[in-house]
Amino acid sequence: MPPRPAAAPAAPVAAAATAPRERALFGIGLIILSTVFFSSTDVIAKMLTAQLPAIEVAWIRYAVFVAIVVPYAVAVRGTGALSTARPGLQILRALGMVGSSVLFIGGLRYLQVADATATNFIAPVFITALSVILLREKVGIRRWIATAVGLIGVLIVIRPGPDVFQSAALMPAGAALVWAFAAIATRIMAGSERPETTLVWSAVVGFLALSAAVPFVWETPTQPQIELGILIGVGSTIGHGILVIAFRHASASVLAPFSYTQLIWASIFGFMAFGALPTAWTLIGGAIVAASGLYIAHREHVRARDARRAAAA
Repeated sequence: MPPRPAAAPAAPVAAAATAPRERALFGIGLIILSTVFFSSTDVIAKMLTAQLPAIEVAWIRYAVFVAIVVPYAVAVRGTGALSTARPGLQILRALGMVGSSVLFIGGLRYLQVADATATNFIAPVFITALSVILLREKVGIRRWIATAVGLIGVLIVIRPGPDVFQSAALMPAGAALVWAFAAIATRIMAGSERPETTLVWSAVVGFLALSAAVPFVWETPTQPQIELGILIGVGSTIGHGILVIAFRHASASVLAPFSYTQLIWASIFGFMAFGALPTAWTLIGGAIVAASGLYIAHREHVRARDARRAAAA
């Protein structure tokens, strides 16, 4: 908190200090808005998975994704938007994203949106573990404890057992694991690849992969189903665009707590669409997973801050 000005001449300093706070508040508003889009498209995806295979739903979503992202990236960067120095990592990241999408959408066929959302919150825990294995990062005991607590939270949501619901709950957890691999690839490429390039590769590779798989499960969609699929594609693309803008206004450590509001919207929209309320186990487990993710984000912020101070010393 900046000091309050003691006299009129200090007012410009106070005004300058207010700007970062306003930017952060704007970023927070955007991150919450993005979760509204994500939750609403998840509800629509759940409706469609009762009628169409998950791969086909994901294919329609990616078709819209490509139709929006590729022209935008080319308009911004020209044909250079396709140029990458890390094609292998771009492909791996894209496959991770599309695999995560298919698994999550597949889980929605059997799960309430709030249950799938709460389980998917385990992604930061997987990213922490994979960063040790793949990036050789050092993780302290506190982050390992937070990781273990997050896994316990997911087990509370899933409640392992033999029935279909509990088995299906492994799908959003698997989606989080595959997404974690994509996030690690993103981290490796962060210093060398433009965001537009990564978006284009994610869209095109994902669409091609789904196009190769969808003929094996194809069911001719009706016009209303196509329209719902287009809504999913448009809504998720807008949500990701808002997310990108949000991170330009505030740091990940500031925004992370508000990304968990998605569970609230998932519960509200799930009730409005299906009359289903999340169970107490879902809320308790989701809260534990969210707390674990928040602590991991806090420790990441502390680690990055200490690294900057050491570099400046």
